[in-house]
Amino acid sequence: MKRFLSQIYNKISKELFGAGTTLLKVTIDQNVITLQAKHPRASRSAALEGEIPSLKKEVDFHLSLLFKKKLKEQLEANTKWNIEAILRDYDSFTQLAFTNIVLQKN
Repeated sequence: MKRFLSQIYNKISKELFGAGTTLLKVTIDQNVITLQAKHPRASRSAALEGEIPSLKKEVDFHLSLLFKKKLKEQLEANTKWNIEAILRDYDSFTQLAFTNIVLQKN
């Protein structure tokens, strides 16, 4: 299961950001799956951050929303999970992202 989740996560990461992760750890605890990832810094992100920091933050926010949407779509298409929520936080300074997949309890 962890390998499956890692593959989906990296596939979406490559699609949206042009690169996979440099670190990916998957933890499963009852009805919550946590993916801890470190992403490589994209040169275009560094350029935006230096020139238009507010736009960089807005782009990061919308990419995170799109990431969650695509992750949910992929999981629903490939599993029988009932997903209650996908929560994601990304820190542009450290390039760390934590994604929590909350499954509905049966």
